[in-house]
Amino acid sequence: MSFSDLFDSGFKKRNEDHFASIVRIAMDDGVITDEEQAFLERLARSLAIGEGDFKLILEDYKSHPINPPTSYDRRLERLYDLARMVYVDNIKGDHEVILLRKIALGLGFQADNVKYIVDKALTLVNKGTDLDDFIDAMKKMNQ
Repeated sequence: MSFSDLFDSGFKKRNEDHFASIVRIAMDDGVITDEEQAFLERLARSLAIGEGDFKLILEDYKSHPINPPTSYDRRLERLYDLARMVYVDNIKGDHEVILLRKIALGLGFQADNVKYIVDKALTLVNKGTDLDDFIDAMKKMNQ
């Protein structure tokens, strides 16, 4: 096995674990709605998760470890990526925003600030803000 195979394998595993964490959040109310299903399918494509792995993760999402980012910058990076996915193909709607708030909670953002954080993230992404400016603006939003 080459070094690149190890990297690709680790990257794929992290994506699968991240996706399983999002499925776990979507399943918080015991059901995945049609809107959540469509969002998860788009997310799986963005994370390069194949159809077979997608089905396995949906069936057994609890077997994947929850690996929330430990640093604030990493949490913001994931929030940025997810907020951008919400805007892919103009899919932003109430259901996607509600799911994004659930995911933000799972990423470790405080419950009392999550609405404000997600709204700010979506506004920045809608303006076409790049990752560096996004992180900077999110860090300064309470100043």
